[in-house]
Amino acid sequence: MTKKGIYIFSLLVLIVFMLDACSSYQQVLKSKDPDFKYQKAIEYFEGEQYVRSQTLLDDISTYYKGTERAQEVLIYLARSYLGQKAYNSAATYYETYIRNYPKGRYCIEAQYQIGHCYYLDAPDARLDQDITRRSIAAFAKFIELYPESQYVDQAYNEMNEMYDKLAYKELLSAKLYYNLGTYLGNNYLSAELVARNALKDYPSNSYQEDLNWIIMQAKYQQMVNSFENKKQERARDAEDEYYSFKTEYPDSKHIKEADKMYKEIKKIVK
Repeated sequence: MTKKGIYIFSLLVLIVFMLDACSSYQQVLKSKDPDFKYQKAIEYFEGEQYVRSQTLLDDISTYYKGTERAQEVLIYLARSYLGQKAYNSAATYYETYIRNYPKGRYCIEAQYQIGHCYYLDAPDARLDQDITRRSIAAFAKFIELYPESQYVDQAYNEMNEMYDKLAYKELLSAKLYYNLGTYLGNNYLSAELVARNALKDYPSNSYQEDLNWIIMQAKYQQMVNSFENKKQERARDAEDEYYSFKTEYPDSKHIKEADKMYKEIKKIVK
């Protein structure tokens, strides 16, 4: 058989297999046996056919309400939505599980996955960060409730990533203020305040050097643009900031620029 013949034969086999699979799934959907549907839903889930699993579980969820199997139906629904990357729906089902079964056998998994779903759904730092904050709150609650859980290290790692995202958003805001300069006011002061608040609110973030550099630049620019009666005071503030920055980040890529600023500062400080 030629290569082309083998390809056509393989394609036909695949089409027949897919048609048979679809036909089998339709038969399962039409079944009146909820136990059979449940077993097939688990099979589909384990085969990573999450949409089919979720559809069957949705269909039988009312039947099993109030029974021993209700917990499994609900947790597999959440897992199926997670498998589809429908993170908001998955989080909703995990939250429903916690409400319905506060001491259920899947509570540890559900509480962690709430934070994890929001973590996966968190948007770019330039956008609204409400989901990021929900993720942090869920992880904090999980760590408080289950400090010995196998998921704790992962929860800490993902929570720190969310804190970094919030810090980065503040860094972007500080840079925006800095770039506005003296347009319609003293935006250098606003840049400094935003950066300082970010350092205070997220003390272990990965952008500490960048935030401190914004503060150093903002202090310098406030000195440069100040009235004569304020220049001495602001020069001393800039000098203090320079010493702090150089002590904290002696190998920073900004040191040469900071040193140039310091030379100008020393011309004013007496």
